[in-house]
Amino acid sequence: MRVLVIGGGVIGLLSAYQLADAGLEVQVLDQGDVGREASWAGGGIVSPLYPWRYSPAVTALAHWSQDFYPQLGERLLAESGIDPEVHVTGLYWLDLEDEDEALAWAKREGRPLTAVDIQSVYRAVPPLGPGFSHAVYMPGVANVRNPRLLKSLREALQRMPNVTLLENAKATGFVREAERVVGVSTESGELRADRVVVAAGAWSGGLLASLGLQLPVKPMKGEMILFKCAEDFLPRMVLAKGRYAIPRRDGHILVGSTLEDVGFDKTPTQEALDSLRASAIELLPALADAEVVKHWAGLRPGSPEGIPYIGPVPGFEGLWLNCGHFRNGLVLAPASCQLLADLLLGREPIIDPAPYAPAVRGGSL
Repeated sequence: MRVLVIGGGVIGLLSAYQLADAGLEVQVLDQGDVGREASWAGGGIVSPLYPWRYSPAVTALAHWSQDFYPQLGERLLAESGIDPEVHVTGLYWLDLEDEDEALAWAKREGRPLTAVDIQSVYRAVPPLGPGFSHAVYMPGVANVRNPRLLKSLREALQRMPNVTLLENAKATGFVREAERVVGVSTESGELRADRVVVAAGAWSGGLLASLGLQLPVKPMKGEMILFKCAEDFLPRMVLAKGRYAIPRRDGHILVGSTLEDVGFDKTPTQEALDSLRASAIELLPALADAEVVKHWAGLRPGSPEGIPYIGPVPGFEGLWLNCGHFRNGLVLAPASCQLLADLLLGREPIIDPAPYAPAVRGGSL
């Protein structure tokens, strides 16, 4: 079976990796360089920011992925020589307004989230700013260094003889024979396949519109800043008022993020930089004297309730989706791509696929 994956972010690359690992011939098509959009721009926390606020559909994917990430990191390091740096630090949520709901969710789901004494937080995270009064903590939460994850995936795919990466090649529409989708058209001609998987992030809706399908996935801008600190400056991830600080192993600290509905404009703004820097200094006052190494923006694939579309599209034989992950593409990628591969290959799915199944009603998905 030949499969064409449209989109070279973490969802597209990991989908290709899973399918190629099962022996399929896979091509990955990206309108730019692979791994340079939302997947590259995110923070890489291997958890939804507030997991108890999401639907069970998101929770099911998140739990499977969180448990799988450490072994994925080890496997990719072995196969590519590039370490994605899956870094288990744990995560403190500070001054939550819905702490009771968070703890009830954790008890119901069997996740190790507990209320902790604030003084123990200040002992564990010495640079934390003053004034916080209560906290909850989950010890096993990791972050992945997403640019390295994408480089590792790209390298692993390039070493597979049944994978072809086609970069800077834009899909402009679909090739159809009767009711079946048999490929895509590009500026350089047609590419044909037995299955076409749309994993184009925020661009998925525009591509599917060429088939008369309306997919409620749209770009949602987010901005981040990166500081350089000592390697041992921040031992744990911390999150307060919707803003978070993530330590990398080498001392870099990511602080994010903003959320704006401004179409496909991903120009970083001074307003966002000032807002993020203020949040960073409130969380970690020593960052007032730290160098801002970089400031950037990316476009998340916004979708209703953040529930991705995973599976075949009814009435369009050969067309499959794995898109619409909103803020949680990196979090949900391992489970989403495993589920896609299970369904496409006719295997027993890792979780119930029903919540993610695309359904066409009046031209809308």
